[in-house]
Amino acid sequence: MIERWPEEIYSYITEHTQFDDALLREMEKRAEGDGFPIIGPLVGPWLYFFSVVSRASRIYEMGSGYGYSTWYFARALADMGGGTVTHVVWDEELSHEARGWLERAGLLPYCEFIVSEAVLALSGEKPGFDLVFLDIDKEAYPSALEVIERKLKPGGLLLVDNVLRSGTVVHTEGLNAASQAVCRFNDLLRDSPRWDYLINPLRDGLGVARLRE
Repeated sequence: MIERWPEEIYSYITEHTQFDDALLREMEKRAEGDGFPIIGPLVGPWLYFFSVVSRASRIYEMGSGYGYSTWYFARALADMGGGTVTHVVWDEELSHEARGWLERAGLLPYCEFIVSEAVLALSGEKPGFDLVFLDIDKEAYPSALEVIERKLKPGGLLLVDNVLRSGTVVHTEGLNAASQAVCRFNDLLRDSPRWDYLINPLRDGLGVARLRE
């Protein structure tokens, strides 16, 4: 994670969001205890924010873990009065765990669950998603983009985790395969006439892209 500010600044940011939720804190402790990577309280509220601002009702998560990021999407849908977030993960145990967390949160009516490889699963969906969140194996980011373009509605949003790769994206040599793939992915979005693309440098970089109409 890139840290350009003192730790107390990050604490200040998280303290000044509306998501002081006991279940979220419990989910964060689960991640900390097991070393499981999650977007965390710095980035999670942005998922909620973009969902609400875009008035998304069909949301697709590619790489959903045990449901931490899903909580923010489902909370946004609940607050807007309806919609569905599709939680996709390759591991059946993680899918089952996510269902348990979201049931405890009272958000299960806004969720559906698929156990599959995420790009393959999305390729079989009907087009027209309002928002897609991408957080799969980084080597697959470039190849996922073509599928996302076909399934996202014009004007829809693509949110992408880890687009700065701990700062390694600025190097031209010695990158591992994952960082090389993320660099290519960022270049594809920057250079494509089909996308508007911004990078939010919080945590490990949150990419925000809009498919042009």
